Amino acid sequence: MEMVGKIACFVLLCMVVVEPNGGHTCCGQVQSGLAPCLPYLQCRGPLGSCCGGVKGLLGAARTPVDRKTACTCLKSAANAITGTNIGKVAGLPSACGVNIPYKISPSTDCSRVQ
Repeated sequence: MEMVGKIACFVLLCMVVVEPNGGHTCCGQVQSGLAPCLPYLQCRGPLGSCCGGVKGLLGAARTPVDRKTACTCLKSAANAITGTNIGKVAGLPSACGVNIPYKISPSTDCSRVQ
């Protein structure tokens, strides 16, 4: 139940932080796209259907603004959800066979993402 509360707070935070332009990737899209990844990222299950969400987010983040927003949301999610294995988070693009232009890490400077 605690996890559901944290996810709900994260989604609410994302709604407040994201630009009002509906054409850009938002934290809600990032969160829902990566929801199937939580068991894998918390070492509680297999990769499963996670890669479909990862590939969908990659396709949706077409502009530099979208990529910066997605980076910020990924970084926030990695820090907000307890029990997440940061190594698995960083290795998620490779595990799914995709290439993103930045490292998913708490130390990533999303303002530099192009």
